[in-house]
Amino acid sequence: MTKTIKSMVLTLTVLAACSTACFADGNAFTPLNFDDTSYGIRTSAAAPAVTPANPNNEQLAGNSKMQNAITQLDNAQVEVRNELLNIKSQYADIDAKYQAVRAERKALDKQIKSIERRINKIDKQKENIRKNML
Repeated sequence: MTKTIKSMVLTLTVLAACSTACFADGNAFTPLNFDDTSYGIRTSAAAPAVTPANPNNEQLAGNSKMQNAITQLDNAQVEVRNELLNIKSQYADIDAKYQAVRAERKALDKQIKSIERRINKIDKQKENIRKNML
C-alpha cells in the first residue's frame, strides 16, 4: 500500500514540476509574433507579409494548373456518378425481374405442393377402399 502511495506522490510531483514550465512568465516557448503589452517586447505594428518576387508568374501558372486539375477531377466525379446511376438502374431492373421470378416461383411451388397433397389424398383414399374390400 505504501508503495502505491509513494509512486502516486512521485508521479504527481513530476507532473507538477513539468507543468509549471507552461505557466512560467516569459516562457522560452512564446511565439515570435505574440503581441501582448505586458511583455513589452513588441512595440511596432505588425509587419506586412513578405511575398517572394515572382518574375515568371509561377504562382499564377500553378494556380491555373490546380484549377484545371480540380475541374478534371470534378468532371471525372460526374462521369463516375453517372455510371453509378446507370448501374443502379440496371440493378433495379434486374432486381425487379428477380422479384417477379421469385414470386412466380413461390406461386408455382404452392401449386405443386397443393397438387401433391391432392395426389397423396387420393392415394390414401384408394388404400382405404382396398382395405375395406378385403
